[in-house]
Amino acid sequence: QVRLVESGGGLVQAGGSLRLACVRSGSNFAAEVMGWYRQAPGSQRELVATITFGGITNYADSVKGRFTIAGDVAKDTVYLQMNSLKPEDTAVYYCYSHRHYTYWGQGTQVTVSS
Repeated sequence: QVRLVESGGGLVQAGGSLRLACVRSGSNFAAEVMGWYRQAPGSQRELVATITFGGITNYADSVKGRFTIAGDVAKDTVYLQMNSLKPEDTAVYYCYSHRHYTYWGQGTQVTVSS
């Protein structure tokens, strides 16, 4: 069973930075894509950023220029560097991976104070 474990969330002031990490385990095969979604209270889960096995990245418009996804999908590890954080970035951030099936981590809380 694939397992995803996130780390690195916390409380930060607006304009600050945080780095999230996600480690995937439980499979002999690399994912096709890994990435991050987030869900704020009362809102739907939304895409933040993804990276493919080949290193192609994709970002939500709201985070372009501020967030960077990096890592090595082949080695089951991805990171999300979040700079210039805004209060509207406050959410639970979920790591996900996909290869035939989609798996989710337990989520890590990111809170940005104004």
